[in-house]
Amino acid sequence: MAAHKPVEWVQAVVNRFDEQLPIKAGQQNTHTKVSTEHNKECLINISKYKFSLVISGLTNILKNVNNMRIFGETAEKNLYLSQLIILDTLEKCLAGQPKDTMRLDETMLVKQLLPEICHFIHTYREGNQHAAELRNSASGVLFSLSCNNFNAVFSRISTRLQELTVCSEDNADVHDIELLQYISVDCSKLKRLLQETVFKFKALKKVAQLAVINSLEKAFWNWVENYPDEFTKLYQTPQTDMADCAEKLFDLVDGFAESTKRKAAVWPLQIILLVLCPEIIQDIAKDVVEETKMNKKLFLDNLRKALAGHSGSRQLTESAAIACVKLCKASTYINWEDNSVIFLLVQSMVVDLKNLLFNPSKPFSRGNQNADVDLMIDCLVSCFRINPHNNQHFKICLAQNSPSTFHYVLVNSLHRIITNSALDWWPKIDAVYCHSMELRSMFSETLHKAIQGCGAHPAIRMTPSLTFKEKMTSLKFKEKPTDLETRSYKFLLLSLVKLIHADPKLLLCNPRKQGPETQGSTAELITGLVQLVPQSSMPDIAQEAMEALLVLHQLDSIDLWNPDAPIETFWEISSQMLFYICKKLTSHQMLSSTEILKWLREILICRNKFLLKNKQSDRSSCHFLFLYDVSGGGTSQISLDHEEMIRCAPGATLRKGKGNSSMESTAGCSGTPICRQAQTKLEVALYMFLWSPDIEAVLVAMSCFRHLCEEADIRCGVDEVSVHNFLPNYNTFMEFASVSNMMSTGRAALQKRVMALLRRIEHPTAGNTEAWEDTHAKWEQATKLILNYPKTKMEDGQVTESLHKTIVKRRMSHVSGGGSIDLSDTDSLQEWINMTGFLCALGGVCLQHRSSAGLATYSPPMGPVNERKGSMISMVSTEGNAETPVSKFIDRLLTLMVCNHEKVGLQIRTNIKDLVGLELSPALYPMLFNKLKNTISKFFDSQGQVLLTETNTQFVEQTIAIMKNLLDNHTEGSSEHLGQASIETMMLNLVRYVRVLGNLVHAIQIKTKLCQLVEVMMERRDDLSFCQEMKFRNKMVEYLTDWVMGTSNQATDEDVKCLTRDLDQASMEAVVSLLAGLPLQPEEGDGVELMEAKSQLFLKYFTLFMNLLNDCSEVEDESAQTGGRKRGMSRRLASLRHCTVLAMSNLLNANVDSGLMHSIGLGYHKDLQTRATFMEVLTKILQQGTEFDTLAETVLADRFERLVELVTMMGDQGELPIAMALANVVPCSQWDELARVLVTLFDSRHLLYQLLWNMFSKEVELADSMQTLFRGNSLASKIMTFCFKVYGATYLQKLLEPLLRTVITSSEWQHVSFEVDPTRFEIQGGEQMLEPTESLEENQRSLLQMTEKFFHAIINSSSEFPPQLRSVCHCLYQSVLWQCLAIKVVITMMIHRPN
Repeated sequence: MAAHKPVEWVQAVVNRFDEQLPIKAGQQNTHTKVSTEHNKECLINISKYKFSLVISGLTNILKNVNNMRIFGETAEKNLYLSQLIILDTLEKCLAGQPKDTMRLDETMLVKQLLPEICHFIHTYREGNQHAAELRNSASGVLFSLSCNNFNAVFSRISTRLQELTVCSEDNADVHDIELLQYISVDCSKLKRLLQETVFKFKALKKVAQLAVINSLEKAFWNWVENYPDEFTKLYQTPQTDMADCAEKLFDLVDGFAESTKRKAAVWPLQIILLVLCPEIIQDIAKDVVEETKMNKKLFLDNLRKALAGHSGSRQLTESAAIACVKLCKASTYINWEDNSVIFLLVQSMVVDLKNLLFNPSKPFSRGNQNADVDLMIDCLVSCFRINPHNNQHFKICLAQNSPSTFHYVLVNSLHRIITNSALDWWPKIDAVYCHSMELRSMFSETLHKAIQGCGAHPAIRMTPSLTFKEKMTSLKFKEKPTDLETRSYKFLLLSLVKLIHADPKLLLCNPRKQGPETQGSTAELITGLVQLVPQSSMPDIAQEAMEALLVLHQLDSIDLWNPDAPIETFWEISSQMLFYICKKLTSHQMLSSTEILKWLREILICRNKFLLKNKQSDRSSCHFLFLYDVSGGGTSQISLDHEEMIRCAPGATLRKGKGNSSMESTAGCSGTPICRQAQTKLEVALYMFLWSPDIEAVLVAMSCFRHLCEEADIRCGVDEVSVHNFLPNYNTFMEFASVSNMMSTGRAALQKRVMALLRRIEHPTAGNTEAWEDTHAKWEQATKLILNYPKTKMEDGQVTESLHKTIVKRRMSHVSGGGSIDLSDTDSLQEWINMTGFLCALGGVCLQHRSSAGLATYSPPMGPVNERKGSMISMVSTEGNAETPVSKFIDRLLTLMVCNHEKVGLQIRTNIKDLVGLELSPALYPMLFNKLKNTISKFFDSQGQVLLTETNTQFVEQTIAIMKNLLDNHTEGSSEHLGQASIETMMLNLVRYVRVLGNLVHAIQIKTKLCQLVEVMMERRDDLSFCQEMKFRNKMVEYLTDWVMGTSNQATDEDVKCLTRDLDQASMEAVVSLLAGLPLQPEEGDGVELMEAKSQLFLKYFTLFMNLLNDCSEVEDESAQTGGRKRGMSRRLASLRHCTVLAMSNLLNANVDSGLMHSIGLGYHKDLQTRATFMEVLTKILQQGTEFDTLAETVLADRFERLVELVTMMGDQGELPIAMALANVVPCSQWDELARVLVTLFDSRHLLYQLLWNMFSKEVELADSMQTLFRGNSLASKIMTFCFKVYGATYLQKLLEPLLRTVITSSEWQHVSFEVDPTRFEIQGGEQMLEPTESLEENQRSLLQMTEKFFHAIINSSSEFPPQLRSVCHCLYQSVLWQCLAIKVVITMMIHRPN
């Protein structure tokens, strides 16, 4: 298209540019700004080849925009922005105008574009906030236009001059003459202007003459400033024609200056004209002057007299000051060697000039402050360039008691000296470095006054340098500055910040200062700039402060922070800055937070460059740079708010040393608390920007993770350790960074990708934990605002105020954390949704942090304990603890599942369902399952009856959807966590609840969804855990088969019939999955009765399925006859029939023993279709490999025998894999039962010894010490106990019964006492406890005799000791033999276990 139809193609681009202007597209956002910039660049490039087409199109757009009628402040702002965009594009297109532009194009420019540009210049309104910028932009367009089209512009000016020569009006329009001020003028063009003026000056009226005088002077400066080499060359090679024109015009103007007022008006131009005549200046400097040049000498004499105040006229004095400043300024463009006379002329006036302009007791003022300031700046800059070492005027301006105007002039003069150094002989700014301390003091004072005047936070008082102690203490900040003073302080502050941006060394220089003092002054400077970044009342200053801080973070600037200890100082100061900015970002106290985040990214890049540079230095001098580990809660954190951060004197923490190698302090080390806190706060800020509704903010935050990773790479490269020691989640951070480089995508897709990456974060750190907690707090607040909106009806004024606050909050940050929310603003709700997804996705890793918190001491990150009462780190248990923030969050989500807010209830429910089902961290699955189970269990009363309410039904429906999404979504790591909590009870309760909903349309839909959930559950069967799987599945089959054909035959409405058939289909698909490999288990009966009950159950299901098949066949026949809409039903029935056949196959396959007898007769059924169905079922079960050996009478015994063989299976080395596996997985609450089963089975197979050996060896291997061996609640001790109880009971009875009977019944022992407690023989309370005839010695002898009888009986019974217990004792002995305690352990077990 571009090749064949260039005009149409260019016009299309112009039209697109036009459509995207703010006046037509509305208020710009980030995306539209980028698009507009792309269109602008495109037009600029096209203009190089199709100049006329582009300029013509832009001119027409500008005309149309200028003629548009607008209403309201917003429309006015959009108009202003559109005009600026168009003018800027025009300027750049004209600057690149091809040299071969045709004459026709030049004519077109004059006729079409020039009037529109002149409109902006001529209609300038003083005080209008946009007019000044528009005029400056328009003047730039005119300058570019005149560069290549001077004749067109000059023609317009010349024509107007000609018209004015014959005009008789006193107030003629002179606007076109004023164009002289803005056009591009070189030497030849200036001569043309002078010649034209000389030719027509006398014929002009006074108004026109004054306009020409004023405009010519500015045209001269356009020439000098844009073509300084030409002016310099004028003094090297004088041009006679230029001098002649200038002299003639001088004489004309001199003749015009008849009165004092006219003299004051023409003197500035006269001095310029005199400067254009180098030879005349030399001539009038002589003692004898020609008559023709006498008026020039007289002019200079009058100038000196007026400057000294001897003219008697204030107007002449002011004009003389202006003229002398112009002379000084012009002289700086001349090399001293080319013409020394003009410098002598300057020296003769400059002293009086300085005294006039820089007199603190009598400040120079002409009533126009801006013009006065510009004049003083020109004077100060010129004097510096003439003699940089004579800086007395600098000291006057720096003095604290000087007017603030002097400070402003000085700062702007220094800025001009730095930024404008076009000529080689101009001195550099380093001559002023000696005044760095005074400038820093000025910055501190101005900062304090400006912030105090804005009514913001009181300016943070920085630690003053000793040199400025008197100055700081003498300041009086008690009275709040007036609005006018505050405005002047703001202007001065902006200029100071620009000065720092232009040359940071000017304020960093600290001659003859020690390292700590240097660091202190640097910290003071950077801290002041940092305080300006969040100042919403001073956006221009805030933006400039960011630029200044960025320059201060360049490599050469960082080295100046403290040359004695650059690396330590870098860590200390940069970390403080990073911490403060990130804290402000996370608390959302900043305007344009996205722009600040972009700036922060550049800061991180600069930091990494510095680290990379110092990585190459000697390790002995910078090893401390890479010491700290940010791996998370294990590191100790110290709370530090920003007032404390600034109040500390960073320089005071460093010790004096010689170079890096001898530094002893660790204050600058990256392991100090402020460095770790900065790292954590940065991580928190980046995490929290991930849920911003602004796509650009999210992408910028993601890209910042790359620079965190780069820092870790640099540091681990020096320390030769793994990068994960510095960034545990390094890999995920790199994935975040890579996603940020992708092409722009939709908001929803981007958030989905973010949440997927958040779920992949494996390691809890202080950063991600704090980010989760802070986000949770904001989410809770936003949730309350949403649910309470609007709580009460407000008056109109209140509504307006609330909306205004909301808009301000929205502009301030990407979060609505202020206390009001506007649901009509889509970003508010989207932000809440993003926060919800963020909390769901990151909650898992925070849950891990709680479980690992007990291993290391943890202090709440970035804040005192009392500010973080709900810190999840402080909790002990992870199971169902309602006090943890994660648990509270899940509880809150469950309540929002049934949110009925009239405005956004549906959106909230939908998003909660999707986010919990699709984005929840797998680690939270067990907690979610338990909470869902507990909640649904409350839907039943104590008798198990369903409590049917609309809210409960809504919750059940949401739960079904969430569970289906969750099980259907194979999230990475989900398999690991799905089985940690059983869902059997919840699923059964869901079915029990849904069963009673009835047969309404909504109820049928819920049942269908539940059946689909059951099918998905069975697909994930291997990942889930079941306590009683077979019983659970049988119950589910029982419930779901009740829904098959439940209402399909009764429905009359076709839509309801379709829904019921869908339910039949879903039910059968669920039943198919449940019946796969499921042996039927009736609830009651055993033995023969069990088989009979199982047979009846099989018959019930098989009959149901056959009826369903018959029903399908009947409906299919009807559909074949009717056609039309019935055909869709026919397709449904075909699928239903297939599912039914599968269900019958699975049922028969798993229950051949009880089902074949009921189904075999169908193969001989008289109905052909029935026989065909049975054959199909039989074919399928044969294909599935069904074994018919289960039909044998001994099937149950055979199965049990195989099971026993499996459990008692032994390996080649005597190991018992199945038994030991059971020991590892069976919960401790069931160990007693497991011990009984294992001992019984292994003893029946004569393998008890092998069981005992494996169990006891494992117990000894895992024992911490001999004191705890077989003392704990272990499976080995349970097995030992059971063995002694089972095999030792008969032995003990046979052994001890005769002895005990003798003691109890024998007359010989009837009166014998065995009491040997001495205290029992004492008299207590006046009464003796025992008989008087008893004695302690006699009782002791009796006890010894009886004990000896028992002991000998036990020893003599060794032949009767049970063999099983012998095995137990032998295994005990062998397993602990290597610890030399076998005998002690065996005896202890024998004595104590029976008791």
